[in-house]
Amino acid sequence: MVLKRWLYLLHRWAGIALCLVMALWFLSGMVMLYVGYPKLTPAEQRQGLTPLPAEACCVPLAQAQQAAATQHGQPPGAARQWRLNTVAGEPRYFFSFGEGHGQRLVAVDARSGAAIRAIDAEAALASARHFARGAEARLLARLEGEDAWTHSRALDPHRPLYRIEVDDAERRWLYVSGRTGEVVRDATLTERRWGWIGAWLHWLYMFRGGPLDGIWTDLVIWLSLAGGVLALSGMVVGVWRWRFKGRYKTGSRSPYREPVARWHHLLGLAGGSLALTWVLSGLFSMNPWKLFEAPGPRPDRIALAGGRLQAGQGPEAGAALRAQEQAVLAIEWRRVDGQQHLLLQGAGGAQWLVDAQGRRVPERLLPGARVLDEGEEWLRGYDRYYYAREAHTMTGQRERPLPALRLRLDDAEQHWVVLDPATGAIVQLSNRRQRAERWLFAFLHSFDLPPFLNARPLWDGWMLGFSLAGLALSLSGVVMGWRRLRGQRAGAWGEAVV
Repeated sequence: MVLKRWLYLLHRWAGIALCLVMALWFLSGMVMLYVGYPKLTPAEQRQGLTPLPAEACCVPLAQAQQAAATQHGQPPGAARQWRLNTVAGEPRYFFSFGEGHGQRLVAVDARSGAAIRAIDAEAALASARHFARGAEARLLARLEGEDAWTHSRALDPHRPLYRIEVDDAERRWLYVSGRTGEVVRDATLTERRWGWIGAWLHWLYMFRGGPLDGIWTDLVIWLSLAGGVLALSGMVVGVWRWRFKGRYKTGSRSPYREPVARWHHLLGLAGGSLALTWVLSGLFSMNPWKLFEAPGPRPDRIALAGGRLQAGQGPEAGAALRAQEQAVLAIEWRRVDGQQHLLLQGAGGAQWLVDAQGRRVPERLLPGARVLDEGEEWLRGYDRYYYAREAHTMTGQRERPLPALRLRLDDAEQHWVVLDPATGAIVQLSNRRQRAERWLFAFLHSFDLPPFLNARPLWDGWMLGFSLAGLALSLSGVVMGWRRLRGQRAGAWGEAVV
């Protein structure tokens, strides 16, 4: 009896503290089913680019490398990534030095060969106008830190950012890199309006970028964990109070007379397990205490893909561009099977690999991978680990081409590598812990198996139905908690009948 009493008290006061947070999570989660946090998807980025000029395009690659290395204070071969596309209609090289939080980007004017030291407001406006196909643009702010729609560590190498409003059909805000001049994020009016009660609220972004920024991750983790305790304790209490044999004096199996308390009890019994798995899967999305990080050294994606790019050996962009029959929007240098090639990107997401003379390279695969017996699998369609989501979802910007080749490697963490056979590019790299996260987070949070996603609108009905039930469960808890805090005794509104 003492244990029961303490569990009742735990659930009551945890509910008073957390039911409003849970209600807001369910409400914002429903919004996020259809409107996600702003991002610039690869398709949107391509729409803002113009084809690279085939003639008089660029200074030699080595000259651009030297300019970038001098700007960064590094030898020419230190850059990990080389690419070329247009900014405001003009070709520009981009070189990436370092990785992670220490990554640094350097842009080089491809016509003059001069490194670009900084982007001013006028250049940022020109980039935004060109990206928006000539729409009127006005500068809103120069951001040294984050605002509501740029909470992303991936944007750190581009800061400061210019926030620019363009008068196009979607009333977008474009964010222009203060390092390279590229548009790196867009936020439509729809995303901004719904985002306040969607992703911004769901991820507690009101605590990002300010005095509490340093504890934001811990705050989300511990609130999610506390929500799990609330849901679990409620399930136990709900079962204890339900009469499986016989009925209470009112004729009901639930002891509560007041409608709000009774509905809270019934909804908790019916959907408590879903509420529990949903809040815990949200916890797992934060990778708490690094549960899904494999011990030991991480695989070197560059080494797996063929090794580091070698300065002085890269094919020239001009020759490759002149050899193509279709327009090229962007170029990235890749090392595949020990040789350096160019990965060309065209309209509609088309990609193809060419050699130094611009000739297409046949399908290439990863060299040197230790593949398990029967560990090679061709993917002609999506499966439970390799699949695409809609662009507005959290992982929707990841392009998943088909067909693809999956290799299961013989290492301690059982890595799987998925390759695009047309380019040799790694499109997915996962270990056994990350595959467990796929179930503990992605599946339990959004039921994202391909057969379910393809069964719309049934999937929508399921997601909205259980979210509405969770919202009703949480709001009924808010009402009861408010009454408790106002001093109304339980007998007036929800005391159990004995």
